[in-house]
Amino acid sequence: MTRLMIIGVCGLLAFGASGKNGFPKLPNGWHVHDMDRPQPTRVTPGKTDSSAPSDALVLFDGSNVDEWWGGKDGKVEWKLAGAFMEVVPGKGSISTRRKFGDCQLHIEWAVPAEVVEAAQRRGNSGIFLMGKYEIQIQDAWDNPAYPDGMAGAVYGQNPAMVNAAKKPGEWQSFDIVFTAPVFKDAALVAPAHVTIFWNGVLVQNHTEIYGPTEHNKAPPYEAHADKLPIVLQNHGQPVRFRNIWVREL
Repeated sequence: MTRLMIIGVCGLLAFGASGKNGFPKLPNGWHVHDMDRPQPTRVTPGKTDSSAPSDALVLFDGSNVDEWWGGKDGKVEWKLAGAFMEVVPGKGSISTRRKFGDCQLHIEWAVPAEVVEAAQRRGNSGIFLMGKYEIQIQDAWDNPAYPDGMAGAVYGQNPAMVNAAKKPGEWQSFDIVFTAPVFKDAALVAPAHVTIFWNGVLVQNHTEIYGPTEHNKAPPYEAHADKLPIVLQNHGQPVRFRNIWVREL
C-alpha cells in the first residue's frame, strides 16, 4: 500500500462515519468533511457547454415563444425564423411569463451583419434582469461608444472588463450569474450582483449593481418582489436571439 493510500485510509478511520470526531465546526453549522451533509443533487450537463443542463428551464429553443409575453395582449410579434427570434422595430420588448430572482442565465445573440450606423445605434438591445437591471447588448466590434453603454456592461454603471466582441452577424453568448437584491421592511439589506462570461470571457466579476439601470439616470433601489420577469429589450434594431435557458439558484 502506498504512503498516499495509507494516509487516505487513516484519514477516513480518524474521520469516522458521522464526520465529527473533533473536526472543526464551520460558520454554517457543519463540521469539516462531515459525511452527514447532503450529497449534491445530480445534474446531467448539456452535450455542449452552451446546451441546457437537466435542471434548466428552456426559455427559447427556436420552436415557439410560449415562455414569453409581448404587447398589451401578450402576443409576441417578433420574427420567428429557424432557430432564432428577431426584434421587429415598433413591436415592443418581450418578457418571460415566469418570474426569477437568483439565477444562471444563458443567452445567445447576434447583431445585424450589415453595419449601418454607429455607437448605440448599432445592434442595440439589452437583457433586463428582474425587468430592472440591464446587461447591455450592442455591436462592439470596432465601434467605440460610452463604455458603460457597450456590450457586456451593467448599463450606465460598470463597463465590461474587456471587449470580447465577435464580428457583426456572428453569434455571441452571455452566461450570467445574477444575485438579486435583498430587502427587509422596504429597506435594502444587500445589493444585487452579477457575474458575466461573454463568449467565454469573464467581463463582470461579482459586480455590484447600484440600483435600477436607466439612460442618463442613477435611481436608487426601491423594494420589489423577490422574483420578477426577465425582459429582452426592443431598441428598434433587428437583434437576434437563440438558445435561451435559465437555472434558478
